Amino acid sequence: MAKFELKLPKMGESVAEATITNWLKKVGDPIEADEAVLEIATDKVDSEVPSEVSGVLSEILFNVNDVVKVGQTIAYIEIDGGVVVDAPAHDVPTAAIAEVEKTVETAVASVTEPQDFSTSEKFFSPLVKNIAKEESVSINELENINGSGKDGRVTKDDILKFVANRKQSIGSNQQSAVPQHVSDIARPQQPETPKSSTQQSIPVSVNGGDEIVEMDRMRKLISGYMVASVQTSAHVQSFIEVDVTNIVKWRDKVKVAFEKREGEKLTFTPIFMEAVAKALKDFPGMNISVEGDFIIKKKNINLGMAAALPNGNLIVPVIKNADQLNLVGMAKAVNDLGNRAKIGKLKPDDTQGGTYTVTNVGTFGSVFGTPIINQPQVGILALGAIRKVPAVIETPEGDFIGIRQKMFLSHSYDHRVVDGALGGSFVKRVADYLEAFDANRDF
Repeated sequence: MAKFELKLPKMGESVAEATITNWLKKVGDPIEADEAVLEIATDKVDSEVPSEVSGVLSEILFNVNDVVKVGQTIAYIEIDGGVVVDAPAHDVPTAAIAEVEKTVETAVASVTEPQDFSTSEKFFSPLVKNIAKEESVSINELENINGSGKDGRVTKDDILKFVANRKQSIGSNQQSAVPQHVSDIARPQQPETPKSSTQQSIPVSVNGGDEIVEMDRMRKLISGYMVASVQTSAHVQSFIEVDVTNIVKWRDKVKVAFEKREGEKLTFTPIFMEAVAKALKDFPGMNISVEGDFIIKKKNINLGMAAALPNGNLIVPVIKNADQLNLVGMAKAVNDLGNRAKIGKLKPDDTQGGTYTVTNVGTFGSVFGTPIINQPQVGILALGAIRKVPAVIETPEGDFIGIRQKMFLSHSYDHRVVDGALGGSFVKRVADYLEAFDANRDF
């Protein structure tokens, strides 16, 4: 049998690592080619890692919640054949191997009588006890070693790993040079998820009737991003009311024909996105990001589209090069990203590279809002609910009161680099494009 190294695949230009959230297979399970082996999560998207080959899962190198780098081996799969597939070449210093083997031999040979481990409720093999005594590993330390054997028992490899990491002269060589497939030698420790130095206490219900639920992983990330954004950017808002009567009438007139011809539903979102992309071309000062004391002027206009997930969390897929899309192309991009977001099929790259974000708070009936900037961008636009309202209509014959379809645009921008003139002019330009919408245009 040969071993195939299952590695964390590249998931996008800016994605360097992922967190393992669930193993779908366990050691000994058969695996078909292209079958999902585990689930992972980046800072935005959850996805699955499939196997490139058929075989049997022989070894799992990381646990749930471990953070893994792109390209790092995460498991081994036994396949038919006689060579190791995609196994990385390791230069194993002979001195490092000999030093570890010497540690084992010395520990076993020097023990003349068994150490008393009767105070421990755990089972330890004679060899493990001998090594523990020789290396002055206390019972408390031994009990805290995560055993990889059956029922969590500490194996020879486990204690050797612990001992080797305590030796200054061996630790660095062993961690960087000893490969994981070398038996009878301590394996390098797997990277662990960093733990907070101060452990957060679990709140207690005062009356006993309150339900206490820990945030899920994505909600914790969102919470951190929102707080960080408010602490980073000097948020300021501009609001403007827009008459979108022509847009509403046009959509009502063409939506059936649009769906029949294009196979896509026509919502208001692509129309608004089209106007935002045009305004960003007119005001490139809004299509920037900030890094320290430097401003990065973005070449492409990539519109983030905030979308609510079924579990209540939020995700922001990105429409790349939005200014190059016509209305049909925009509608297809909006529907594709929105549909895949709902069923959890977004790819990591789908959420990367945004230069400006739009969020539709009107979906839930909100008239306007004060959205938080999606860092490191400098602006975000909230689309309010479209409402029928009485309005003054100016005509050559005089003014009169009529029923119009109106909405509010709420623009949050970073006052560190965007002043009121630019922030206000930008959202006014979006409003102008929407109010000048041609009700007789084709789609």
